[in-house]
Amino acid sequence: MFGLGWPELLALVVIGLLVFGPEKLPQAAQQAGRTLRQLRHMANNAKADLEANLGPEFKNFDPADLNPKAFVRKHLLDDVENDWNASSAAESVPAVAAAAPPGGELGFGEIPPYDTEAT
Repeated sequence: MFGLGWPELLALVVIGLLVFGPEKLPQAAQQAGRTLRQLRHMANNAKADLEANLGPEFKNFDPADLNPKAFVRKHLLDDVENDWNASSAAESVPAVAAAAPPGGELGFGEIPPYDTEAT
């Protein structure tokens, strides 16, 4: 639950007892629970309104994609992974596709020679 273990929960209960006292602690816990439910309900309503009003072109929209970490992972790191996978597939290309002409210039559509051991 929220990444908290038993020692942390016990510390929170002790702090709550010291701050609110034994008489007001149950009322404070009820109010905190009520506030959390209201916030969750408001967030779900906002998400539903957003999905309803964006239209069909944003049918698969996920608000979690707006998180900067998820955005970077989805839009930047996927390209790096795709390039990495493409480079491993490029290793299966023949070592020298065409020999360079003696003049040093390549014609249209000719592939320059390369050394797979050097790259």
